[in-house]
Amino acid sequence: MGGDAPQQPAGPDLAAGIPESALPADGVLTGQVAGEPVLLARAGDEVLAIGAMCTHYGGPLGEGLRVGDTVRCPWHHACFSLRTGEATCAPALNPVPRYSVERRDGTIRVTGTLEPAPPRVPAAAAAGQPEAIVIVGAGAAGNAAAEMLRRRGYGGRVVMIGADPDLPYDRPNLSKDYLAGAAPEEWIPLRSADFYREQRIECVLGTRVGGLDAERREVKLLDGRTFPYDRLLLATGAEPVRLPVPTHGQSHVFTLRTLADSRAIIAAAKQAKRVVVVGSSFIGMEAAAALRARGLAVDVVSTDAVPFARTFGPELGRLFQQRHEAHGVRFHLGQSVAALDADSVTLKSGATLPADLVVVGIGVRPSIAIAQWAKLDVDNGVLVNEYLETSRAGIYAAGDIARWPDPHTGERIRVEHWVVAERQGQTAARNMLGERIPYRDVPFFWTHQYDVGLRYVGHHEKWDRIDVAGDLERLDASVTYVRGGKTLAVATLGRDHASLEAEVELERAG
Repeated sequence: MGGDAPQQPAGPDLAAGIPESALPADGVLTGQVAGEPVLLARAGDEVLAIGAMCTHYGGPLGEGLRVGDTVRCPWHHACFSLRTGEATCAPALNPVPRYSVERRDGTIRVTGTLEPAPPRVPAAAAAGQPEAIVIVGAGAAGNAAAEMLRRRGYGGRVVMIGADPDLPYDRPNLSKDYLAGAAPEEWIPLRSADFYREQRIECVLGTRVGGLDAERREVKLLDGRTFPYDRLLLATGAEPVRLPVPTHGQSHVFTLRTLADSRAIIAAAKQAKRVVVVGSSFIGMEAAAALRARGLAVDVVSTDAVPFARTFGPELGRLFQQRHEAHGVRFHLGQSVAALDADSVTLKSGATLPADLVVVGIGVRPSIAIAQWAKLDVDNGVLVNEYLETSRAGIYAAGDIARWPDPHTGERIRVEHWVVAERQGQTAARNMLGERIPYRDVPFFWTHQYDVGLRYVGHHEKWDRIDVAGDLERLDASVTYVRGGKTLAVATLGRDHASLEAEVELERAG
């Protein structure tokens, strides 16, 4: 997924045993048991064993980074407890297996599997639980919150309301492997309908909220149904920015935000030969790479002078542009769209590009209408405190709409990343149960285009200096963004372990 392939079992047979001396004191060792990858780690006088394959995309945990009694995946920075196997940080949602270990006569053996660890229910969450929690939004944040409520032992009513008719799905893949035809449909849903039934999560999908009475603590849908709540999470996400030119009746023009959008583009691509991608955003550039993989001729139109320059700086921006050009993509930079026709796109310069498919990726705006109805404090998003609570008690916000006080930059920020949304949903869920956990996670993002796999930790909106270590052309480099002598973010190519180390350093500095 995203250019990475799940690992194959390797290493010693841990059921047969290894010498005690083979296991490092503060690291991990990967082996196998009955063909399954297993990770061993020391924790004081104990030896712990868990599954070695990340439950997100199958990343090799043995190549990740151990931090205390946890291990982080090198691909997308999911985190697992070495003691329980629990997925403590998204994007992984499922635990890894845990195993029993025997130590005898200087030999360590894995002797079998253990039952999953029971959910940990803090006293604050167990006492005085709310009777009903409503989540508006069924994307990354909303789904992660609903799942975390059950994982923390919450037994009350959970309602998740979403405008999208589909159950929560893997949104990052919509512009990557799924759009390229390399990921089948069955990979896209995060969970089955049976999962939500078993977890007693009421999924009210394909409908929109028509009103919010914060005094009565009641959400009203456009179809007239009402849902009372004791705690409310707003996780309404963002909406694509539309082109400032008429597109009515242009059935070949698409934005890419939902699963339905991606399906529609795939269907249109089967009949198309030339596509114009408007915008050099992540969505735009990933879509360009995916549609090239389908054999379409691709033109990218962007107002930017260099793709990603405002996000990553000119060095990385030029690298991505060159990789796209090497695959046949043509760029029209410093340009915008003046008009759309059934088979062409006219630029402000007067140039005309043939196009039987147009994909627009020029950014998104936070969906804050419901927050405004409730008279919450808003400013380029919904303002929340460190616990992700809004200006009205009992209402929380997470994901693309949340603008929170970031301890790492000292500023209020809003970040439109999948992993951020999931982790905020998880934190908000815990806080709705009374745990009072400040959200302090370092933002993480990844993209994969052709052979370029980039990991990015931290957040910056401006910088004084960009330090490049390594060789960008060889896709072996770290790019550090510095302001006022402080490292704000690090992007890496081919240095997954360095990305994890940078994440930990940013956590400590914050």
